[in-house]
Amino acid sequence: MKPQLACFERLGAPGWFALEEVCAAAREAGLLVLADGKRGDVPVTAAAYAQALVGETPTPWGPVQGLGADAFTANPLLGRDALEPLVAAAAAAGAGMFVLVRTSNPGAADLQDLPAPEAPLHERLAGLVDELSERLLGASGLSGIGAVVGATEPHHFRRMRELMPRAIFLIPGVGAQGGRPELLGAAFSAGRAAGLVAASRGIAADPDPAAAAERLRRDVWAVSTVR
Repeated sequence: MKPQLACFERLGAPGWFALEEVCAAAREAGLLVLADGKRGDVPVTAAAYAQALVGETPTPWGPVQGLGADAFTANPLLGRDALEPLVAAAAAAGAGMFVLVRTSNPGAADLQDLPAPEAPLHERLAGLVDELSERLLGASGLSGIGAVVGATEPHHFRRMRELMPRAIFLIPGVGAQGGRPELLGAAFSAGRAAGLVAASRGIAADPDPAAAAERLRRDVWAVSTVR
């Protein structure tokens, strides 16, 4: 389950309470919780974000538990030092994180595709993810440090997979944003476990959400063969 934190935070304290209830229900159903907040700030603030998402905050009255998410999304544009507290917290909690690399929104090209002396910005971000991936490397060869790579520009997948062979790709943009599941195959070149397709509006708005989810699962499974 991937709750969008903004939809809860806009409601203030009742919203955070609702978020905790939703996460508890997900865990009872045996689901992992991926907190989608795209956090990123200077190191001291990034550490506070990490406490809120996967850790705890010490106080004179005892520790205050955070959300306890299994994974979260992170914004890397402040650089490596801003990611370090998030990586450390994920490692300590046994959690994962997905770093924004090439997102699914149309405006992503305004910055993420800008040319640089050696490669576009999204390729430099991919290189940073790969450099950090060993810190959370699992026995399967995949890392707990993954990458957000949008389905709306599938021609990037092959190059992204070359640059991040150990990363799990979180793939938003299927359905309502126009991404097509039949074009996702290159994202899974490291195996079926190497991709996580995120679809919300296209399923929730369908007259039969369960059937829509099953169609998407079938279509993605068909292209996610090991290569």
